[in-house]
Amino acid sequence: MTYNTCFYSTGKGVLMMSDHKFLNKFMHATEKVQKVFGPADRGDMSAPVEHRHDDFEKSSEEQLSHFEQHTDSEGHHYAERKSGA
Repeated sequence: MTYNTCFYSTGKGVLMMSDHKFLNKFMHATEKVQKVFGPADRGDMSAPVEHRHDDFEKSSEEQLSHFEQHTDSEGHHYAERKSGA
């Protein structure tokens, strides 16, 4: 069996995903989690976002109103606090 090599940084070093023991343990762990919690629910990615207009959403909108979103020449998005906010 052949594995593609992929590196995963843990901050303490680099793990090689081609390591059979690591990959085997990881797959068994995710299999057990799936049995307990069920498969990942990704939903319909093309469906529009459902806005609930509850207190949490109103609070988030108020906090975000103090920032302006910008896009640089390479297409990266970032936000800056509005002047006077």
